Amino acid sequence: MGSGQALELGRRGDADVVLAHAPDAERALLDSGYFLSRRLVMHNDFLIVGPAADPAGLRGLTDAVAALRRVAAERATFISRGDESGTHKLEQRLWRQTGLAPPRSAGWYVESGQGMAATLQMADQKHAYTITDRATYLAWRDKMQLVPHVEGDPILYNVYHVMEVNPKNAPRVNTAGARALADFLVAPETQALIGEFGRSRFGQSLFVPDAGKPDRW
Repeated sequence: MGSGQALELGRRGDADVVLAHAPDAERALLDSGYFLSRRLVMHNDFLIVGPAADPAGLRGLTDAVAALRRVAAERATFISRGDESGTHKLEQRLWRQTGLAPPRSAGWYVESGQGMAATLQMADQKHAYTITDRATYLAWRDKMQLVPHVEGDPILYNVYHVMEVNPKNAPRVNTAGARALADFLVAPETQALIGEFGRSRFGQSLFVPDAGKPDRW
């Protein structure tokens, strides 16, 4: 599920441990005492993808905010996940930085209300732009006509943390199991597996292992 839903399950005590990529929401819940710890696991990045014809003229841009301003100016069809996932939260952050109010679902701006794969498929069918994490795009690349147009902007950095739910707020939480899974995700052997994941199929790793590195997120 998306990070927003996963974090809400953790907040309610309906999960023992959460892996998420929504840094602002994660920090807020950690500071509020809903989670015991927040450890860096890995990262990849987000892309703005769209049809090869590129009606909004985004190709080659490295400024994601400028790209969304251009999408809005051209009223080019844009598909949003609209589901409070980490990807959706990043998209909303970018819209706020454009100086425009985040669009509402109507006309050129469409909310899928679905996961990343389904949103990519919808964007492909509608010859539209969307924001995707690189791993999901690579997994679906051969089934679509969408191509990357905007990448490399530091704001598109996509970082994952593992957080254990605080049993003070959720007595049913399996703290030993949560710690075991969190420890496993940051263990050297697991980090090595993460660093190789996808390389044989896609020619590049889908994630960069980050456990133990300085964390400014």
